[in-house]
Amino acid sequence: MYLKEAIELRIAELCKKKGITINKLATICGITQSTLANWKVRPKSNISTITILRICRGMNITIEEFFNNKLFKNNDFDDE
Repeated sequence: MYLKEAIELRIAELCKKKGITINKLATICGITQSTLANWKVRPKSNISTITILRICRGMNITIEEFFNNKLFKNNDFDDE
């Protein structure tokens, strides 16, 4: 699994837990919907650290809480 995929899965997991859509997340975080949509459409696009920070702030969690998940316990991510 690529790190980008783990981050996408974590975002989806948090949205489900909070009962919000990706579009609602974009609005809450001040991120354009196209930024979030591009992750799915463009497989080689990267998620910026600023975007992750904005998502954490919008979801009212810390960066540590975001990455404290089983998805990130395995440090054996593929790279391109």
